[in-house]
Amino acid sequence: MTAPAGEGFPKAARVRRRREYLALGRTARRRHTAHFVMLCQPREGDSRLGVTVSRKIGDAVLRNRVKRRVREIFRRDPRRLVPNHDTVVIAKTGAGALSFREIADELGAAAAVRVERPRT
Repeated sequence: MTAPAGEGFPKAARVRRRREYLALGRTARRRHTAHFVMLCQPREGDSRLGVTVSRKIGDAVLRNRVKRRVREIFRRDPRRLVPNHDTVVIAKTGAGALSFREIADELGAAAAVRVERPRT
């Protein structure tokens, strides 16, 4: 099943390569919540989102549900992504038990303090 036209999360807006995830893991700023870690790093070009959910979260169905929910939160409100930054969301143990609203609230709290923007 595919998303209706204009409602998907395009591949160009995602972090997709392993080496990019590894580089972000080494150098990006981190924000922790109870169930997620958010990494954010400046880049040239449009903002991108990456989502990582390990086997510690649960079976494939549960891991994919968490990934879909996180992508949908950022798709519905793209202002959560800092302009010209890569953002990676890493799910921690217990994230699979959260509802859509709980995930949105937790990521919203992390996004509010995720990057110190230069003062103008």
